[in-house]
Amino acid sequence: MNQDLLIKRENYSKVYLTAISLIGWSIIFYSFTNLEPINQPVVFVLLLLFLLISEYYPMPVWRGYTAITFPLVYMIDLLYGFYYTALVYGIAVLAVNLLHRRPLRIVLFNPAQLVVSFYVAVSFIRLIHPFLDNFLLTPAIQGIAEYILLLGIFFILNNFIVDIVLMIRPQAYTLKMWKQKTFTELNSAVISLIYGITLYIVGSQNRGEIDAFSYFFFFSPLVGISLLAAMIGRLKREKHRLKLLFSITTDLNRMLPAQEWPSGLRERFNEFIRVDGSLLWIKKAGEWELFYKDGRTFDCNLKPQDFLRFEEMKEPITYEDRQKEGGIASSCFDPDLKSIVYMPLVVEDETVGMFVSARSRTKSFEDDDVQLIATLANQLAVIIKTRMLFSEKEKRIVLEERNRIARDIHDGVAQTLAGAVMKLETAGKKFKKNPEETIKLIDESVMGLRKSLKEVRESIYALRPYPTDRASLTEAILSKIKKVQKEYQEHIEFEIRGEEVPLSPMTEKVLFDTFQESLHNAVKHSEASKIEILLSYQSQHFLLKIKDDGIGFSLFQAMLKARNQPHFGILQMNDAAEKINASLQIDSKEGAGTEVTITVPKMGFEGGDIDDQAYVSG
Repeated sequence: MNQDLLIKRENYSKVYLTAISLIGWSIIFYSFTNLEPINQPVVFVLLLLFLLISEYYPMPVWRGYTAITFPLVYMIDLLYGFYYTALVYGIAVLAVNLLHRRPLRIVLFNPAQLVVSFYVAVSFIRLIHPFLDNFLLTPAIQGIAEYILLLGIFFILNNFIVDIVLMIRPQAYTLKMWKQKTFTELNSAVISLIYGITLYIVGSQNRGEIDAFSYFFFFSPLVGISLLAAMIGRLKREKHRLKLLFSITTDLNRMLPAQEWPSGLRERFNEFIRVDGSLLWIKKAGEWELFYKDGRTFDCNLKPQDFLRFEEMKEPITYEDRQKEGGIASSCFDPDLKSIVYMPLVVEDETVGMFVSARSRTKSFEDDDVQLIATLANQLAVIIKTRMLFSEKEKRIVLEERNRIARDIHDGVAQTLAGAVMKLETAGKKFKKNPEETIKLIDESVMGLRKSLKEVRESIYALRPYPTDRASLTEAILSKIKKVQKEYQEHIEFEIRGEEVPLSPMTEKVLFDTFQESLHNAVKHSEASKIEILLSYQSQHFLLKIKDDGIGFSLFQAMLKARNQPHFGILQMNDAAEKINASLQIDSKEGAGTEVTITVPKMGFEGGDIDDQAYVSG
C-alpha cells in the first residue's frame, strides 16, 4: 500500500470520526437544553456513580475487556428519560477516556458513537411501541421484549459504527480481529440481557416501595463483580508480565548476547512492553550498528550525526504524536505508528545502545509504560556492557598469551638454538685440529636441539583446544574411553545418571583432568581387569567416580611420592578440586582396587564464579 493511499485513508477516517462526533455531541448538547428537574436525586447520583465505576473498570471476558453498563443506562432512561441518559452517558464515557489519556479524537468519538447508537435504538422502540401494545402483553413481558430489541439494536449499531472506522483507517483490520471484537461485545450483550430480564422478573413482583436502597442492592452485584473482575484481570496481567520479565532476564543472562538472539526472545520483548514495533542499536568498538528490528518497521540508514545525538541521550524521550515530531528514527517505523519512545542504554554515564519502540495510538505511552521499557533497557545495557568487557578481556588474554609464548620462545627455544648454532660453528672450526672436542660440541648441540624440539611440541600441544572446549564433558570422556579401549583393550563401563546440566569451563577442565589421570593410573599401574566410570547429576551436587578392581596402593606412600614428582598426581588433583569448591576422595588399599570420587556442589555447576585462568594443569 503506497504512501498516498495511506494518507487518504487516514484522512477519510478522520472525517468519519469527526462526523460521528459532531452528531453525537449535538444530541448531548440538545439533551442538556431540554433537562427538567428530576425526582429521586439520590437514586440518580447512585446510578451515575455505578456507571462511572463500570466504565472505568471494564470486566475481563473471553479474549478482551468490556464495560457492562447497558443495564445502568437503560435504568437511567427508564427513570429519567432519554435527555438525562444521553447527557450522563456521554459525560461518563468522556471522563473515563480523559482519565485514560486517550487521543482527543478518540475522547470525543467514543461517547458520541455510544449516544448515537442509543438514540437510534430508543427512537426505534418508540416507533414500534404502539404495535407491541396491540398484542395485549403483560407489562413484564412487554418490558422484556422492548429491552431485548433495544439491546439488540444498540449492540448491532454500535459495532457497525466502530467497524466502519476500523475498516477505513490505514491499519489492517482482519477477520480474526473482527471476530475477537464481536465475541467480546457479545459477552457484554449476554450479561446485559440476563441482568435486564432479571430486572423485569424482580420488578413484576410486589415487594413494596422501590427506593435508593433497592437500586443499590440490585445493581451493586453488577458493579461489584465488574470491579472485582477488573482487579483480578489486572493482577493476572501484571503477574504474566513479571513472569515474562523473569524469563527475558534469565535468557539474557544465559546468552550474554551473541551475534543473534532467538526470535522468541524478540517477540517477548514486544509482548512485555506491548508495542507495535521496536529497534535496537548497539555501539561496538566505537561504531553503531542496528542489532535487531521487530514489528512494523522499515529498513533505514541513519547518518553519523544521528548516532552522535544517540550518544548524547542519557534519559528517555517520548514523542506523543509523530506527526508533530518523531525524533531521529521516526522514518524507521510504519507511518501509522504514532507514539515513539527513545530509551538510551546507559552504563556509568556511557550510552552503549539505543532501544526505540513505537505504538499506533498517539499519547499511548504512560509513565508506567516508560518505566517498564526502562527496566528492560537497563537489563540490556548491563548485558551489552558485560559482553563488551568480555570481548576486551578475551583480546587482552590473547595478547598476554602471545607475549608469553614470545617470551618462552625467546628465553627458551631461541636461546637453545642460538647456543647450538654457536657450538656447531665452533665444532666446524675445530674439526681438523681437535676431533674429540668437535664430537663433544656436536653431541651437546644435538641434545640442545632435542630439548628445543620437545619445548616446541609442548607449546604446540598447549595451544591446541582442550578436549572439553571442543565438546561437552560427556563427549570428551567418551572419546577418551574409546582411545584407551582401542590401545589397551580394557573393559570400561560408563554410566550417566540424572539430567545433564551445563558446567562452567573451569569445572569441566578439572573434572576431565581428574578423570584422565585416574584412568591413566588404572590402565598403566593398577593391572585392573575392569574399570567403572560414573557421572551423576544430582539435585544438590555433581559427582564423578572412577573405580577399578586392580592391585590398589598405599595412599600414604603415594602422598609422599607425589611431593617429589611435579606431574598431575594426587596433590595436584586435590589442589584443582579446591579451586572449584569440590571435594576429592580417594579410597584404595593394596589388593583391593581404587576408587576416586570428586563431588562438586550445585553452586559450582553454572555460576562461573571460578576464574578459568586460575588453574593450569601440571
